[in-house]
Amino acid sequence: MLTNLHISNIVLIEKLNLEFGSGLNILTGETGAGKSILMDALSLALGARSDTGLIRHGCDMASVSAEFEHVGDTIKNILTENGLEPDDTVVLRRTLTTDGKSRAWINDIPVSVRVLKEIGDSLVEIHGQFANHTLLNPATHRPTLDTFAAINNPGFVELQTATRNAYNKLHGAQTRIAELQDLVEKSALEREFLEHNVNELRALKVKPGEEEELATARANMMNIEKNAAIITDAQNAFYPNGNSLDSLICNVAHILERVHSDGDNPYAEQIDALYNAAQMVADASGQIRPPETDIGTIDEIEERLFAIRAAARKHRIPADELPNKLCDMETALNTIDNSGAELEKLKRELNTARAEFDKCATALTKMRIAAATRMRDAIMRELPDLKLASADFMVEIKQGGATASGTDDITFMIKTNPGTPFAPLNKSASGGELARFMLALRVTLAGGDDAHTFVFDEIDTGISGATASAVGLRLNRLAQKSQALVITHSAQVAGFADRHYKIAKYSDNDKTTTTVTEITGDDRLNEIARIISGAEITSESLNMARTLIK
Repeated sequence: MLTNLHISNIVLIEKLNLEFGSGLNILTGETGAGKSILMDALSLALGARSDTGLIRHGCDMASVSAEFEHVGDTIKNILTENGLEPDDTVVLRRTLTTDGKSRAWINDIPVSVRVLKEIGDSLVEIHGQFANHTLLNPATHRPTLDTFAAINNPGFVELQTATRNAYNKLHGAQTRIAELQDLVEKSALEREFLEHNVNELRALKVKPGEEEELATARANMMNIEKNAAIITDAQNAFYPNGNSLDSLICNVAHILERVHSDGDNPYAEQIDALYNAAQMVADASGQIRPPETDIGTIDEIEERLFAIRAAARKHRIPADELPNKLCDMETALNTIDNSGAELEKLKRELNTARAEFDKCATALTKMRIAAATRMRDAIMRELPDLKLASADFMVEIKQGGATASGTDDITFMIKTNPGTPFAPLNKSASGGELARFMLALRVTLAGGDDAHTFVFDEIDTGISGATASAVGLRLNRLAQKSQALVITHSAQVAGFADRHYKIAKYSDNDKTTTTVTEITGDDRLNEIARIISGAEITSESLNMARTLIK
């Protein structure tokens, strides 16, 4: 429901803040007061194409925002699909600058105009001479008929669900058969390729984590080899020029023992130290041994590691995924080998699914035909009072392709004059005639949509008296289940208002401004009397206005 409309610098409107309520909101005013400007501003907020001509003279930017409360699940789903937080309140805002740039927001989050229009079209349906009515789009006719059918037949929704489930099974079987048939067509070349690669991976027998284990083992073996070379160098250093280091040290001791002196050898202490050192060197030399390495083992590890890595590069996957790759290729190979039996099985499933879908779709068609008859009867009862007695309506149901909604192609058809053929709704009526027909259609369908805001402009074109009263009554009935904003020149229609707004234009020197004010009591009485008698309000027009106010 539209609760607030704020307009700034749109043509003759300098600044305007309007609060709307539930039910029937009527807007009246003299010709040229700016009613069309109000419609243009609302349309801009709803995502209509921008036009710099809407910007008030002398201003650089125009803006308009529309606030809606108690929005339904349809709107919340659209918000979620576009990455916006679903909320019970939605504020659409649009700005337009003189350089032609337009920006849009939803709940203060910047969005594209496309998203703004998607939300706007779902919130408000505008009926007027140039409006793009939702029901003029044939794509909406099947959901509209289904909504009407569901209101009148509780079993319809259950049958819709069964049809959708049957279609999903049918479509799934068709998809699997198509995939299998495509695989069979490529089976000769595909099988040879798969068999070769399966045999390779089976022979390789790669285990998860094996590459890392082999790489670690290889690194360890290479480290052992490196240390062995160092230890060998150390051993060689114990034998300079082919003589052992301990024997050289002993030779030094032997030479010192030949020293003669009175008494003890003066180098006895050093000689003992040399013998001790020689023994320590001999012990150390005996303890330093290079680790035993198996060159064959290193070669085996490297060969295995390189083979695994080559297979991983070939299949462009990490080595740890090779076992899964083997499993997938074995499954594909098995599918090819058993494709004939699998294909027959899928065909049986397809036939079962098609039979179930055909059963559901046929039952759905019958329910739609019954609902179409009820819809026609209900709409035809509305038309005479709306000065459309010569008009006729029907729902054309043709068989189309299978979808999750059944097999029905549905088009709303009308004819406005006797003797003329039926034509699609979007190619028949126009102007006020179309608006009144849409009113009859919407009143008939009321109760099945999320809470909607309907805007009617020029719906009273070419009518008066009892017909205008009939239009007003139906607008009021429609508005009680949703909300309606109606721009009218008819006193009879205005009399049904739940809230009444007067649009006026004022000129002050070189400045012209349009205002919109909610009127009640005597102000409302005088406005309806003005519509009846013109500029001069008479006692007769006042009395008539009193009788029209419902």
